[in-house]
Amino acid sequence: MKKILFIGAFFAFHWAVSQQKSSIKIVESKKIELTSELSKDKVDLYNQAFMKFVAALKSSDKGKIKTLVSDKIAYYMSDDIISRLSGGISFERKMEVYKSGYQKLYENETYPIIQYKYADDQQSPPRDIINVIFENDGKILGVKPEYAK
Repeated sequence: MKKILFIGAFFAFHWAVSQQKSSIKIVESKKIELTSELSKDKVDLYNQAFMKFVAALKSSDKGKIKTLVSDKIAYYMSDDIISRLSGGISFERKMEVYKSGYQKLYENETYPIIQYKYADDQQSPPRDIINVIFENDGKILGVKPEYAK
């Protein structure tokens, strides 16, 4: 009898645990708040690195892209990510620096960031922005195109 009760309790426990709902919480991405603007020299350095990155994206040169991105993310640069980034950036439109500054990330480290807008976008604030986070040496740590809906 004890064995039957034990087996019944065992299955009841597993049934009760399996019936718990798991929920996914959708969180809006945190708006990027820039602090203290970058110097003109740094903006020029980072801008050159980003323009090389865009040219490599346009030609789908995976080797060149991996040399331009940070070692922290080079491992993750797959063909899928490269094609998604290529689809998120318009190569026909001219880009210009909209804002620059520093952004604090999850590890409480501060990184330089430049926001690009398309030259033909005259709205304030621009409808389409490309956020690019750099390491201090000029390597790209992250690229996030944002488009108006």
